Amino acid sequence: MYEKTFFAPQTMDERLDAAIARARSALTERQRPDGHWCFEFEADCTIPSEYILMMHYMDEIDGALQKKLARYIREHQNADGGWPLYWGGQTDLSCAVKAYYALKLAGDDPEAPHMQRARQAIIARGGAERANVFTRITLAYFGQVPWRAIPFIPVEVMLLPHWFFFHIYKVSSWARTVMVPLFVLCSLRARAANPTGVGIRELFRQDPDQVRDYMKSSGMTRWGRAFLLLDSLGRWCEPLIPAALRRRAVRAAEEWFTARLNGEDGINGIFPAMANSYQALALLGYAPDHPYRVQARRALRLLVVEREDDAYCQPCVSPTWDTALALHALCESGVSTPEMHRSVDWLLERQIIDEPGDWRVNHPGVPGGGWAFQYHNHFYPDLDDTAAVAWAIARVIEPQRPASLDRAADWLVAMQSKNEGFAAYDADNTHYYLNEIPFADHKALLDPPTADVTARVVAFLSYLGRPQDRSAIARAVGFLLREQEPNGSWFGRWGTNYVYGTWSVLVALELLGDERPREAMARAARWLVSVQQDDGGWGESNDTYFDPGLAGRGQPSTVMHTAWACLALMAAGEAHRESLDRGIAWLVEHQDADGRWRDPYFNAPGFPRVFYLTYHGYRWYFPLWALARYRRLTGL
Repeated sequence: MYEKTFFAPQTMDERLDAAIARARSALTERQRPDGHWCFEFEADCTIPSEYILMMHYMDEIDGALQKKLARYIREHQNADGGWPLYWGGQTDLSCAVKAYYALKLAGDDPEAPHMQRARQAIIARGGAERANVFTRITLAYFGQVPWRAIPFIPVEVMLLPHWFFFHIYKVSSWARTVMVPLFVLCSLRARAANPTGVGIRELFRQDPDQVRDYMKSSGMTRWGRAFLLLDSLGRWCEPLIPAALRRRAVRAAEEWFTARLNGEDGINGIFPAMANSYQALALLGYAPDHPYRVQARRALRLLVVEREDDAYCQPCVSPTWDTALALHALCESGVSTPEMHRSVDWLLERQIIDEPGDWRVNHPGVPGGGWAFQYHNHFYPDLDDTAAVAWAIARVIEPQRPASLDRAADWLVAMQSKNEGFAAYDADNTHYYLNEIPFADHKALLDPPTADVTARVVAFLSYLGRPQDRSAIARAVGFLLREQEPNGSWFGRWGTNYVYGTWSVLVALELLGDERPREAMARAARWLVSVQQDDGGWGESNDTYFDPGLAGRGQPSTVMHTAWACLALMAAGEAHRESLDRGIAWLVEHQDADGRWRDPYFNAPGFPRVFYLTYHGYRWYFPLWALARYRRLTGL
């Protein structure tokens, strides 16, 4: 996978200095004129396939773009004919169904060898009738399955009181922005334009109208069985819903999601919510030239990365996250430049202070102070970005402490959950029974506190050092220590996986300056050493989300895992210097002459087990961060 590259001069300290200089130069060259960074953000073939499907749903087919998207999809097909959720992964049925349908819509001959292999792979895994809920919803739009193939998700849920067992503010921010326009599409039985009339009946083992167990994945638990009964009851009652009540509910959903369309940045900045909203606008009668339709169409097109020969669609963009982490890496390298201060100015301009936001529903009296992941997304600041950004700003401009940092800290502390941890967007979003509703077969409807986000908040609050935050920090540290795995690692919700989680927590615990977590840190360091590979690097597969027994293993050494492990070992102390030296040597040896590192592996879950991502920027700033910190700590 990698070719080792050795650079003169040959002494380790000189090679290290040269590697840091090259990496810093490569990173700063990618900085935008206004001071920010934004690297590509890639997912599996589900998103480009959905883009083609969306074009055919709307009858807005860009032939040139479709050709490039189709080429990208073909290039990522597995040898067995299917498509994986991440590079090197096994075929996923639902991804394969969408990819096959997209290619057929794009004009691929179903009897072409690659299409035959895809069809065989899908049939071997149970056929399209066994695809997940989101895939079956798309198939219902196109008339490929009956509407009873999808869960009963009536738009009338918009009218339920907040205390009811289901409410949109009891699910995660990403779930509600996806679901609300989906309520409209499903309740009004949306029908794709499908101008070419293409179908995929050949992907079903049974006639889709004869299948009776579309919900077979539900009902395995007590809650699941109860929700299946409610689903059946709701279907029986739906014809009894008064027309006036449905109109009122549709209007409530329409008002809710149009208020959050977010211009050319799109609703919540994420493709699924944006595509659902765009399709719902058309169903609700908004003309193609209506400003909402124009902005939504533009927002979707801005997610596309178009190259000379192919194209793919990003699930969202990551400028705030990329800029914060790039600043951390540059701070570690010991430089302070006007360009870095320009980045700080860019970030400060995007702090979300007075704007309305969904997080205010459960915290109406809490002032704002967070940052969003995307360029603009004022309804949805997130805690991970806020902590990373505020910590980076503090490092660049210390010893100054602008009011923006206090606002950020106040907002973060106010968003601490009752179990003492911190989640990505909400506090106490822990109604776990909702992951058992038939709609939630992806088990990602909620946003509970996680170790990695909690660690980032602890890191920033510890760095800031305000006396009033000591109680929040102590409680969060208690959460982290309870979350430590028996092997010494920490689970990584937003990065793959236990190496990422362990890096996040160890860096935070180091900044505490407290000896009490030292034993937990030592156990974590011993675990990292135990999973180091023979070549000196670290690598961990997304398969660990299916099999925790693979923690820290499952694929060759990667740039990201090696950088995270080295940073984690440095945070844990000097006990494993030999292991650290070997990891640093691996990073130096695998850097390209242009200062970059390359590898194909996905490095984060969007949703564990169902959706994965690769942050392209991770290969630019994390290795620099690790090398620079090593030089500073060791004096090389």
